[in-house]
Amino acid sequence: MRRYTISIEDELGEQFEAWAQRHGYENRSEAIRDLLRDRLGAEQLGDDPQAPCVAATSYVYDHEELDLSRRLIGHQHAHHDLNISTLHVHLDSHLCMEVTVLQGPHRAVLQHARALTAERGVRHGQIHVVPLGSDGAPESPAMPAPRPTRGRRRRHGHHDH
Repeated sequence: MRRYTISIEDELGEQFEAWAQRHGYENRSEAIRDLLRDRLGAEQLGDDPQAPCVAATSYVYDHEELDLSRRLIGHQHAHHDLNISTLHVHLDSHLCMEVTVLQGPHRAVLQHARALTAERGVRHGQIHVVPLGSDGAPESPAMPAPRPTRGRRRRHGHHDH
């Protein structure tokens, strides 16, 4: 790990401290690392429309609104190659929330996510995109490379079928 010393204006420093506190950071270093990861990831995706990424797209909608459920499902089936999974939650007797996880080339993922959140009747649409490296792992200069497994495969509980 490298150590950097930086100088910033008082007002910017105060804004940063307030931001870090609001977001629950216990130390400045982790807050700065996350800001760098976010900025570098956004730049990486902006430079290459084919860059691999994953995205979580969340939105709320009234399932009784004319044909909206059908239109949303239609979008998902039309882009089945990008859809990994969709979580559907009933918030009350009318409102539903969906979180759709997408994976693929940045431009295609973003276009599909925007189409879902821009559909007439969808409320509170949010899109969170994370760049992926060529091996499918989140790509960030601040993230260490995975350690070798010494000939055995590591397993995670959610992968045991």
